[in-house]
Amino acid sequence: MSSLKVSIRKRDLEIALQSIAPHRTPRIHLEQYTTPAHIAADILFRACYIYEDVRGRSVLDLGTGTGRFAIGAAILGADQVVGIDLDVTSVHSALSYSKGMQLKVDWVVGDIEIVRDLFDTVIMNPPFGTRQEHADLRFLRAALSVGKVIYSIHKSTTRSFMSRWLKNAEAKSEILMTTKIVIPHQYNFHHKHRHVVDVDVLRIVRG
Repeated sequence: MSSLKVSIRKRDLEIALQSIAPHRTPRIHLEQYTTPAHIAADILFRACYIYEDVRGRSVLDLGTGTGRFAIGAAILGADQVVGIDLDVTSVHSALSYSKGMQLKVDWVVGDIEIVRDLFDTVIMNPPFGTRQEHADLRFLRAALSVGKVIYSIHKSTTRSFMSRWLKNAEAKSEILMTTKIVIPHQYNFHHKHRHVVDVDVLRIVRG
């Protein structure tokens, strides 16, 4: 067990997550954008200390990438943590970081829809759905099928649509926080040095 699990400030968690490198070779069709460390730390701390959805809980990170949410949940004392992603390179990187921090995380290379176990909490930064239409909804369906509570990041421009969609899915949602994600120039179609996206972080309760 890592000493990081005993007690940690949000700033220290952010520093730990910042040490986890982003995707080395992001794939366009997967819309791989790494969650900024300060945003990941903020979400995890609120989930842990305001809603008690992390410490002592089972936590699933869907589309884990290099593992920032999964590793952060393990640092905060989750009872069980699973991170799943299609990208084998990213998952191997996440495994290396979790081992280096002496944290127990179960890493899975595979599609999000293979998950069958039930989890107390799902935390994810799904694709925005700009390259593959409704890719974000596919993640939400998967999360709702296995998680009691879901934390998910979505473009603020989709707020009304998401509210209606989740209501139709018989899920209750609230905006945990609004923030901005800065996406660096990493794909050929990016014309700016960086792109700023307004996002809502939703807390969703199934049923």
